Amino acid sequence: MSELNCDELLGQIRYLSLEEQARLLEELVILVHARIKAWPRRSVLEFEGIGKEAWEGIDVEQYINEERNSWE
Repeated sequence: MSELNCDELLGQIRYLSLEEQARLLEELVILVHARIKAWPRRSVLEFEGIGKEAWEGIDVEQYINEERNSWE
């Protein structure tokens, strides 16, 4: 099978009937949904500790208070 890029595929899809386009859309939704479900689930906890070096030497309480004061 020759490889087609997205623009070439869209060009061919435009020639399909409305019913064929609707069927194609349904099939694509099923295909994409199956691929998404196959992705491993990730946890926000994987980010724990990321960027902690950015806070070294900073008084967190002082930083928070300065931010809150800037809102007023």
